[in-house]
Amino acid sequence: MTASANVRQREKLLYTGKTHVTGGHEHGVARSSDGALDVKFSPPGSGRPGTNPEQMLAAGWSACFEGAIGLAAKQLKVTQPVEPAIDAEVDLNFGEDGFFLRARLNVSLPGLDRAVAQAVVDEAHRTCPYSKALKAGIDITVTLV
Repeated sequence: MTASANVRQREKLLYTGKTHVTGGHEHGVARSSDGALDVKFSPPGSGRPGTNPEQMLAAGWSACFEGAIGLAAKQLKVTQPVEPAIDAEVDLNFGEDGFFLRARLNVSLPGLDRAVAQAVVDEAHRTCPYSKALKAGIDITVTLV
C-alpha cells in the first residue's frame, strides 16, 4: 500500500458544501444544495445589491478561524476566549500575472494574556482548514490585535 493510500484510509469526510452558481460575479446567484445559502453577486465597489467572492471568502475564513480558536484553546488547556472577534480583509489585486488575492485576519481575544492569546492564534492558524488552503496559494497575514 502506498503512503498516500495509507493516509486516505485514516481520513474521514466530515462534510461537503455544495453550491450552484450562475451568472458569475457580475450578475450571479449562488445557492446551496440545502437552501441555507441564497446570495446574489455583484462586482466589488459597484454599489449594486449583492456580495462578492472576496467578501464570501473573508466571511468563511473568519468563521472557520473562530472555530479553530476554540479548538486551539482547548488543546492548549487555556480559558476559552469569551468574545473572540475577527476582522477579515481579502484584497483583489491585478499585477503582471493577472488577478491575485491577498488576505489578512485581525484577531481579538479579550480577556486572555497577550502571550497566551498569541499562542492560541498561532495554533488556530496552523489547524484552520481555510488557513492551510490559503497559505498554499496567496499571501496571508494573521495578526493578534
